[in-house]
Formats: sequence, C-alpha cells, structure tokens
Amino acid sequence: MADITAAMVQELREATNVGMMECKRALVEAGGDKEQAIRLLRERGMAIAAKKSTRAANQGLIAAAGDSKAGALIEINCETDFVAKNESFQKFVKSMASKALSMADGTITEVTKTEMAAKVAEIGENLIAKRNISYTLQGPGMVATYIHLNGKLGVMLELGFGKEASAASPVTQELAKDLTLHVAACSPKYLVRQEVPADLIAAEREIYAKQVIGKPANIVDKIVDGKMGKFYAQVCLIEQGFVKDPDISVTKLLEAKGKEVGDTLTIRRFVRWQMGE
Repeated sequence: MADITAAMVQELREATNVGMMECKRALVEAGGDKEQAIRLLRERGMAIAAKKSTRAANQGLIAAAGDSKAGALIEINCETDFVAKNESFQKFVKSMASKALSMADGTITEVTKTEMAAKVAEIGENLIAKRNISYTLQGPGMVATYIHLNGKLGVMLELGFGKEASAASPVTQELAKDLTLHVAACSPKYLVRQEVPADLIAAEREIYAKQVIGKPANIVDKIVDGKMGKFYAQVCLIEQGFVKDPDISVTKLLEAKGKEVGDTLTIRRFVRWQMGE
C-alpha cells in the first residue's frame, strides 16, 4: 500500500476543497495517485471539479505589447522574486514583448538568445525565455491585452466586428477591456463547446452518471445533460456568466453591446497565461 503523507492529503484538499479524512481515504483507495483520487471524490459528488495547482513553478514576468490591431504576450522566467521586481529586468521583459510582435509563436528562445545571454551576464542569475504568442487582426475587430498581478498573469483576446467603424466606438473599447478582465478572473479553458476534447466530455459524462447510479435511465440522461450544461458554463468563455454581472452570459453581453453599436460582435480567440504554468 502506498505511503500516504500529510503533504499529499493537504495537496488534494487544496485541489478539491474536500475534508482531510475524505481526501486521505480517496488517496488510499487510489494508491496515492492524486488524479485518480480527485476522480473518486468527484464521482462521490464531493469535489466540484478537478483542479491542478496554479502555484507558479518559477519566478519571472509575463508582459504584453501592441495595439488594437496586433498584440503579443511573452513569459520570461528568472530564479528569484527579487530579480522579478527589479526595474531593469522589468524594462528588459517589456522590450522583449515589443520584439515578440514580429516573432513567430514559440520562437522566443532562439530569437532572443543574444539579448538573454547579455542580461544573464548583467544580472548574474539564470533567465529563461519561456514562450511567446502574437495576434494580428483577422478582419474588422480589435486586439486587447491585459496584465494582472504585477506580471504574474496575462490575457490576450481578439474581438471580431462586422463593420470597421465599430473599432472606434467607446462601447467596443470598453467591452474589449471588460472581456480581458473576465478571462483573467474566470479562467475559461475553451471558447465554445466545439473546442472541448471528446475524451474530456466522455469522462465528465461518466463521472456525472456515477453520481446518480440507481435512478431510471431516462432520468439519468436528463440529469447528466443538466450537469454537462453547467460544466460547459464553467469552461467555455461564451457560456460563462459575465464577471461584472453573472446573471448574463458572455454571449448575451456580446449581443447587447452589438445592439448598442449596430453591429454583430464575436470573440474570435483568446489566450490566458499564468506565470510558471
């Protein structure tokens, strides 16, 4: 039998918000496998959702650059929080974000090799250019970026319009800002249901079905469908309740703002990075 430590129990408790005894019992049954223990707790209706720790594995910064037509996000890691708060390091990361506007996605390590080596020599601490991504408008619309928690979290989003003129409206400009705040706060994993992997959907349905074992098949299907609707509302951006008014979905918000400007507004894509993921 696996040796279940207090640290393992505490880690499972933080991931599920379930009591210590139930967490220990689940870990024992799962042979110490955290993911299997989470699944067991969810099947029993105890854990709301399987969550991985969001604690950053490294120090560093996420930075953004660009304007309403193009944007970029980068992450550069360092060894200590002391360096992450250093003004010289922060300026360096911002300058690399501007350079990322013209980089291909995922090429920051190679493209910035010379600059990184020079900065390592200056600071005396190992630095890693971890990742980069950029958006360029794919038609009428607007790109928006948002950096939160002093560079620990970054969001980039592309709004789509039917009319070029909508980009000049204060309504759409405020909407773009609000949506980046929403993504930062609500952490959607996908834009629409169609993006959710089929194996994840199947696994969720199986878990929900086990929660209602013993009920008639037709009732089980209805209950599972209802639970899946709530699942989609948690993980899909357009189905989430808007962070500033949870009574309306992001879809309804887009419709309402579209009526204000006389246009059809959509979200084409988004990305949310947490430092150290």
